[in-house]
Amino acid sequence: MSSTLSFEVFPPNTQIGTEKLFKTLKELQQLEPDFISVTCSNNRQTIEETTLKVADYIHRKLKVPTIAHLPAAYLSQSQLAELVKRLDQIGINQILALRGDILPDLPPKKDFVYASDLIQYVKREAPHLHISGACYPESHPESLNRIEDIKQLKHKVAVGCEQLITQLFFDNDLFYQFQESCYLADIKVPILAGIMPIVNRNQALRLIKTTNTKLPRKFLAILEKYEHDPVALREAGLAYAIDQIVDLTTQDVSGIHLYTMNNAEVAKHIYHNTKNVLNGQCKAG
Repeated sequence: MSSTLSFEVFPPNTQIGTEKLFKTLKELQQLEPDFISVTCSNNRQTIEETTLKVADYIHRKLKVPTIAHLPAAYLSQSQLAELVKRLDQIGINQILALRGDILPDLPPKKDFVYASDLIQYVKREAPHLHISGACYPESHPESLNRIEDIKQLKHKVAVGCEQLITQLFFDNDLFYQFQESCYLADIKVPILAGIMPIVNRNQALRLIKTTNTKLPRKFLAILEKYEHDPVALREAGLAYAIDQIVDLTTQDVSGIHLYTMNNAEVAKHIYHNTKNVLNGQCKAG
């Protein structure tokens, strides 16, 4: 069974940051990923100025398949129609539909309350677009329980989601349990495993503060032991991510989606230290 290898990047807030990202993307291009996804933020800049600008560069300049993230909560129907038209002009035929984080000082629009509402609209108005969706191996933070979460996910797939990409996780057993729950619920679309290598203390602390993700004992031991040794922490964090990927690939995961944090060196290190394991599994190689 073959697996895919893909990367996620985010649009920076400055022109200097954008130029730096374009250099990073050229390096990622050399790894021949199956696709690169571009996130969107709910800040004051428009998706056209950020997400689509980067996606356009990846698709047209680098000739790499691209997925543009679209946030349901902050798009009106007319805005979404315009974005779909723009994607068609660029030649991008893949989107990732999300609800998006609700910001305290920015009221959401009312046209699409959930990602499934956006998926339903796009499937009806632009059936040629391939739609991916997000999923949570440990259940969505706002879900009542796992059963309710899987029920919502099944609905998302029923209305047109063709591929699922997980939020980051550090315990592969939780992913396997989630995958089994999807199988039992007759959710048969590919599920790509989202992996984020932790390479510095600030990133680790931010993660602990902002996420509900379970941190296994082995992972916490790395953070505690190498907290004040940045070189060792980076090395151990990369090794942990590589170990996750090797295990997932051995279990025939549909794909690995690497949250690169716009860091080409991290992506290259992961790739070059797993390519022999992935050979015959991932296309990139």
